[in-house]
Amino acid sequence: MGLMVAQEGKGCQGCLDILISRKTFFKAAAGGTITAMKQFAESSSPLTVVFDLGGVLMDWNPRYLYRKLFASEKAMEDFLVEIDFFEWNQQQDAGRPYTVAVAELCKIYPQHSDLIRAYDERYLESLKGPIWETVSILRRLWQAGVPLFGLSNWPAEKFRLVRPVYEFFDWFQEIVISGEVGVAKPDPKIFEVLLDKVGRPARECLLIDDSSGNIEAAKRLGFQTIHFEHPAQLEAELIQQELLPVLQY
Repeated sequence: MGLMVAQEGKGCQGCLDILISRKTFFKAAAGGTITAMKQFAESSSPLTVVFDLGGVLMDWNPRYLYRKLFASEKAMEDFLVEIDFFEWNQQQDAGRPYTVAVAELCKIYPQHSDLIRAYDERYLESLKGPIWETVSILRRLWQAGVPLFGLSNWPAEKFRLVRPVYEFFDWFQEIVISGEVGVAKPDPKIFEVLLDKVGRPARECLLIDDSSGNIEAAKRLGFQTIHFEHPAQLEAELIQQELLPVLQY
């Protein structure tokens, strides 16, 4: 199985590093003068911009944790395939509690029970932290008064661990979390939940997402879309659509 014992407390140090980098970023981004605004200015923006979180604003990958627990990359990948990790995780995204999910999977794969429980117990180690270049783009949109919403596949109980840590979540007027509403992208129902909260038709919303499946589902519903590849590409497309102010140096 290739299981290795990780040092106790290593994950906590990683969380501390993320917190320190967060403070450093916000100080640099605003010359140390960020004001915590929770009221949003009236905007003449022709579009509401909707951000996916994982893979766009937050760097999440279960491999960040599991590389600490396996002796080789191959052993790790074999494990993820064997337990069908991403399909299993999608069910938590859609609202299944981890207590139920972990118990059921451990019953099927008792030989991997420690590894399965590790993801639940050490979840924060699967997060490398924010993708700061995208956060900077988000900040510029927020400062320009562009209406901002979040739409993310994220287990509710895990998002609650991360939500208080980062100020940039406050820049969204609202964030729709799949685990909270009980349905996950690309199901059309979660887009309907979003549109109810936005109060605008799909054609007036621009979805930024790193999943081609989610992008295609949104297009079928009439959303405008940007398939996120990297921050520089996102910046260029938003500038081209005249949604993002060009930085003046």
